[in-house]
Amino acid sequence: MKKILTLFLLMLSAITLHTTAAPAWSDMKRIERQIVAPVFPDAEFSVGDFGAAGNGVNDDRPAIQAAIDCCSNQGGGRVVLAAGRYFSRGPIVMKSNVDLHLAEGSVLIFSADERDYLPVVLTRWEGTEVFNYSPLIYARNVQNIAITGRGTINGQGSKNFATWKPRQKADQQNLRKQGREGTPLHERLYGEGHWLRPAMLELVSCSEILIEGIKFVDAPFWTIHPVFCNNVTVRGVTVDSTNLNNDGCDPESCRNVLIEDCYFHTGDDAIAIKSGRDNDAWRTGQPTENVIIRRCTFDTEINGLCIGSEISGGVRNVFAEDIRIVRASHGLYFKSNLDRGGYIEGIRIRRITVDRIDRALVKFEPDYKSESKENHPTRFRDFVIERVHAHDVHGIGLDIGGFEQMPVRNVAISELTIDHADTPVRIRNTENLQLKKVSINGVRHDQKDR
Repeated sequence: MKKILTLFLLMLSAITLHTTAAPAWSDMKRIERQIVAPVFPDAEFSVGDFGAAGNGVNDDRPAIQAAIDCCSNQGGGRVVLAAGRYFSRGPIVMKSNVDLHLAEGSVLIFSADERDYLPVVLTRWEGTEVFNYSPLIYARNVQNIAITGRGTINGQGSKNFATWKPRQKADQQNLRKQGREGTPLHERLYGEGHWLRPAMLELVSCSEILIEGIKFVDAPFWTIHPVFCNNVTVRGVTVDSTNLNNDGCDPESCRNVLIEDCYFHTGDDAIAIKSGRDNDAWRTGQPTENVIIRRCTFDTEINGLCIGSEISGGVRNVFAEDIRIVRASHGLYFKSNLDRGGYIEGIRIRRITVDRIDRALVKFEPDYKSESKENHPTRFRDFVIERVHAHDVHGIGLDIGGFEQMPVRNVAISELTIDHADTPVRIRNTENLQLKKVSINGVRHDQKDR
């Protein structure tokens, strides 16, 4: 009976619950036209007019929040932080139709005291919904918002929040258990007395979003984290933050996302595309789809472009091109495990240049840190990777593997060159894998299986 149930679950996970044609590169333009950037009235609101001192000492949060609230209430516009140092004792909450603009020479500095980020708010933490400490900049259920300018946002994470990881395990495991068991959201109360680090910028269930030009430093946890959002543009942003788990940008259960011309120097993944964890994400059922990533640079302690591992809602239609990876553990990394279910499909990647990789240039990993081993495998299907040049791979060039009952399907890799790799290729459990003009250590590794 157990064997029959396992086979049934494997078949169920393989069922396509939506009907879509395999995406072509020409579809990228169509998707880009669907990404609607916010537009704002000409009205301008200076935080100085609301009492902000800009001296880095006084608490300017009440003035900044008052300017945002007034701007939104009057129909929208731009809230301006002129050159100066603005200290915020607690979170900034975005409101509809507001462009929070940090002029060149401005620095927004957040308090390092966790008590300043109470009361708790609804967030998603490592793929599970929870009431936790507020992110430093937060919004929920708002539209038409932006954070722009040439200023800097300093999370001061290293002074407190970023040091919490050694103490988070009990809370982390309990939250995951609540997510698997369907504990009502109002009972998932963390915050005071708990150790789940808040994100630096988290936008929940918002639409028409622009994050442009800003520099983010010293994040407490993930840096830019839109969740359940539609029409998200992240452009010309710098993330320079190397604390533990400092991902650069994590679009999660989002639709129509553009990330371009950004620089990520991060302590974890540069870009990680996600859609929630296990049963909790099956409950909400929102994939991440229609994502464009282009002209970005990654210099990261962990992974470059990562899809997973929290992808229980599914990820599809991702286009990435013209990426430079200075350094990463894995360059292009697709990962999930037997707890997740979901799918990763319709992935198009081209024109990638890589200086150094420490583990694998391209890696498919279907059993990454499984906890319950409940046999909900993820469907990996329909990948096209082309025109990749890597100089130095201290590990495996191509590491592609699925499960015997559910192989990785329909992967085409062409015009890929690796000057040096310790191990050129490791392949198992694939179906319809095509390697064309693949050269590693000066040796061709072309193949085609069915």
